[in-house]
Amino acid sequence: MQNRRKFIGKTAALAFGTTLLSKSILANISSMYKPRPLGLQLFTFFSSIDQDVPGTLKKIKDAGYTEIESAFSRKGGYYGMTAKEFDKMLKDMGLSWKSHHVTGAPFKLPAGAKPPVDAEGKPISIPPMRNLRDDYREIIDELAEVKLPYLVCASTPIETKDEVKASTDVLNISAEAAKKAGITLAYHNHDREFKSVEDIIPYEYFLSQTSPKVMKMELDLAWCLKGGSDPVELFKKHPGRFPLWHVKDIDKDGKIQPVGKGVLDFKPIFEAAEKAGLKHFFVEHDFPADAVASINESAAYINKNLNR
Repeated sequence: MQNRRKFIGKTAALAFGTTLLSKSILANISSMYKPRPLGLQLFTFFSSIDQDVPGTLKKIKDAGYTEIESAFSRKGGYYGMTAKEFDKMLKDMGLSWKSHHVTGAPFKLPAGAKPPVDAEGKPISIPPMRNLRDDYREIIDELAEVKLPYLVCASTPIETKDEVKASTDVLNISAEAAKKAGITLAYHNHDREFKSVEDIIPYEYFLSQTSPKVMKMELDLAWCLKGGSDPVELFKKHPGRFPLWHVKDIDKDGKIQPVGKGVLDFKPIFEAAEKAGLKHFFVEHDFPADAVASINESAAYINKNLNR
């Protein structure tokens, strides 16, 4: 009888230990990175896409990208099309439209500031763009028709504390309207959001003054690191708030490069993807000398080193 009791006790202990071990293994598995489809932000082709939209999209698909995030176009609308027309074109090509960029409010070029230039140093002609402050209802209605999952504020005026607060109001109003339409609004950063404006840090202010249940963030990893912030620490402080990422690299001189050609270490960031709440990531290269070469280099590096 004593031996039987010992046997049952040992068996129960072994089973309990096995259960704990299984839970531990499952926990580790669940925290591992899960590969996602390759996505591309079309601003990478800003200088050329309007000349041949379907041809550009074919090159993107041939490079292995299947998810698309659109931006503004010199042709207006969605590369000269309505949202429905653009969505159909993408679907017909086997591509999936996940997100669209707009600005938060119109920008004024500071006195004495030089206009932006492309990779060849030529001035960039920026057409008038719709923005959330003035056009959010129209934009949301268009994107709701095609059931687009995400709308992203690509940038917004934050030069003064008043501008930061005004931009926050725009984000809150737009986010609530987007949610009612079945769309999630997110905010995309550059490096300047991590610099102090009077007595506040714009990025921290946006995080604290918007609802995590209503508005998310699209973290541009390179600009975040250049701004002096750590993406992994942001994920820990605000878990689940970063469903979208932009992935680009920067060299030691601060110039944007294809992923893997710069100095940034993306591995610990991708390892924290579950904590971030990552759903989609988009490669982006602002004004590359050769956009096709850039996206191919980025895809090869990501597939080999990060997205697996």
